[in-house]
This record gives sequence, structure tokens and C-alpha cells, in this order.
Amino acid sequence: MKNRIHIMGASGSGTSTLGKALAEVLPHNSLDTDDYFWISKFTKQRSIPDRIEMLKNDLSCSKQWVLSGAVVKWGECLESYFDLVIFLWVPTEIRLERLQQREINRYGEEVLPGGSKYEQSQAFLEWATLYDNAGVEVRSKVLHEKWMAGLSCPILRIEGDYSVEECVTTVKECLDSRNSI
Repeated sequence: MKNRIHIMGASGSGTSTLGKALAEVLPHNSLDTDDYFWISKFTKQRSIPDRIEMLKNDLSCSKQWVLSGAVVKWGECLESYFDLVIFLWVPTEIRLERLQQREINRYGEEVLPGGSKYEQSQAFLEWATLYDNAGVEVRSKVLHEKWMAGLSCPILRIEGDYSVEECVTTVKECLDSRNSI
């Protein structure tokens, strides 16, 4: 069994959702990098040394965990912790629809034109559109591919528009196989 699983991908690809779903069917704790990255969610970032210290502490408290979100560009020292990395990729238009809906669910009318969070929401969505075509200067597929190429652990790629249940099944099959990846 792969005991220390890291799930990564673009914003809106479903890393947090899959991490929570896996924690419900595996004997693993669910952790999310957003809880370490942000002091105040999506507005104030925690310093890199502080987030690494907090995350290392929590990773060390359990033998079996699923960590959702990206640590690229700040958590390279964590690479040796991973037994398996799961890379999620979802077509851009689907991701953006998910993100727009998530913004509305979180903030309601505040993200609509004239709302107090409209500009912030638009900037976030614009940033999220860069993922598939940007270079290594931002969180992008190119950056993630480069990072994964240097990993020593197995990588499971789930690429496409799959349901959470389908992704859980794929991961469980990978974990159950004798030749796990």
C-alpha cells in the first residue's frame, strides 16, 4: 500500500475533492496544502518556512495520509515524503466552469459585476486560465511536468473529465495492483 499520497493538478482539477474522497475509503488522513499556504484563505499567504514546518509536523504525525494541492515552488524538500503522486488534469473549459461555480458558491453575488469581490474573482479566474499554456514562471502544466520528471516515486496520471467515483476507483485499482505503477 502506498501510505503517503500527494495529489496535484491545476486549480479546479479536483485535487481537494479526490483527497477527501480517498480519505473516506482508505485508512488515510486528508490534508490540503491550502491550509498551510494561507494564513487567511486566499488573501494572506503564510511564509514558506512556516508552512513547511507546519506541514512536515502534520505529515510526521500519521503514517497514512493524502495531501491535496501543489507544493511545487515552495515544498521541494517534501518530495522524499511521497510514496505516490497522483496528477489530475481536466480540460480547461471544464476546470473554469468548476471554478466559476465555486466562486459563486463561496461568495455569492459578491463575485458578480459590481460586487465587492468581483475584481479579485476575475483576477483568480484569469490566473487559472494560464495553467495549460504558461511556462514555469507560474503554476502551470509545464511547471508540474518538470517537477514530476524529477520525482523518484511512482506517478499515477488521471487525465480527462472523470467523476470523483471513477477517480477513486482508478486510485484504488492502482493501490491494489501487485505491480503498483
